[in-house]
Amino acid sequence: MKQSKTVYLKYIVNSFLLFLPLMSWSQDPVVIDKIIAKVDNYIVMKSDLEKAYIDFLSRGEFRRPNAKCQILEQLVVNKMMVAKAEIDSVIVEDAEVQSNLTNRMEYMISQIGSREEIEKYYKKSIDQIEAELFDDIKEQMTVQRMQQEITADLEVTPSEVKKFFKKIPTDSLPFFSTEVSVAQIVVDPKPGKAQKDEVKNLMYELRGRILKGESFASLARQYSEDPGSAARGGELPFYKRGELAPEFEATAMTMKEGELSMPVETQFGFHLIELQQKLGNKFKTRHILISPKPSNKDYIAAEKYLDSLRTTIINDSITFREAAKEYSDDQMTSQSGGFFTDQNQGTRVSVEELDPTIFFTIDTMQIGNITKPIEFQKADGSRAYRILYYKDKVPPHEANLKDDYQKIAMAAKNDKQNRILSEWFDDARDKVYIEIDPEYDHCNLLED
Repeated sequence: MKQSKTVYLKYIVNSFLLFLPLMSWSQDPVVIDKIIAKVDNYIVMKSDLEKAYIDFLSRGEFRRPNAKCQILEQLVVNKMMVAKAEIDSVIVEDAEVQSNLTNRMEYMISQIGSREEIEKYYKKSIDQIEAELFDDIKEQMTVQRMQQEITADLEVTPSEVKKFFKKIPTDSLPFFSTEVSVAQIVVDPKPGKAQKDEVKNLMYELRGRILKGESFASLARQYSEDPGSAARGGELPFYKRGELAPEFEATAMTMKEGELSMPVETQFGFHLIELQQKLGNKFKTRHILISPKPSNKDYIAAEKYLDSLRTTIINDSITFREAAKEYSDDQMTSQSGGFFTDQNQGTRVSVEELDPTIFFTIDTMQIGNITKPIEFQKADGSRAYRILYYKDKVPPHEANLKDDYQKIAMAAKNDKQNRILSEWFDDARDKVYIEIDPEYDHCNLLED
């Protein structure tokens, strides 16, 4: 059990970091290091290549004779994009990077359960991990921004999709397993007035204790339910307008530095906010967050509400898609009309990708049916209710334009994007200084 938990933690951490090459804090073997590529003032180390290759293999990729060359080429292209971004004044501000990094870490902590689990596994503090990841994430964001600049307004026409599909050899067509279209509407039980009043009273008490001289940081560590900031004494990074809950932001922007707010309610609960610094439209705060907990009465009310919404859908007063967009509390699926989506945002997903509880539920359903409200546990441990709509099922099949147009269109778009980026590379490499270690001459990275 301990081993499976460790494997799960490493999977969450690495996948959550969006497949960044494994960092120096990884437990992989040490590589005798040297510079193997230079792009203007940017370098690629041999350890960068080895770690990226290990990451490549860890994702279940097939070993290919030229895999390392392809990975090295991508690392060089990334450095070229960073170098060209500097020349073309495509800037990613440090505040953007810190905000991105903080959000990633906070989400990761919420999924794993605690920062202590992560710190114990990597034998480093969260602050140390963030410091080591900062430059890599800044490079990743810069590369993404450059790619957006290079491939802006890229689209593929139906004729291009058909042409791309016809070029795929028949014996190379992918085979798709059973796929389904499943949607959900989630309703979170909302705490009643009594629960809210209880939390507000506690917040007023904490505010009074702080004003009398108790440490804000100590109380944040003891009471705050924000998993990302609590251990840092409630400290948050700089944020810009539009990046936090409107009520939180409106309060922070009207405060003086050092001022402590009254309790502020947002969708996440109640906050005590202390403004630490304000720079133009950016601000830095620390806060204590406490969320009211629903009572049994609130759970019963949520179930009844969702059952009533289901009846409205069945009576054709509103479509499931419309109801999900307007009423579902699950932000991940509400924008797609409640539908679970694949990595390309398609609304048909492989049954292997579904949560097992959802799979076993639809396995007993007829196509077109909508379940009664089902209680379930969310990733953060809280309980909620949902209804499931089983729209469609496609049996295992070889890829074809009729059933898989969206997937093929995305592949065609990626192919077109790669060609555009390749052309950009051919043009840009004449405008920056590139040097490759002779050990990798066989990769032919500098040949036309």
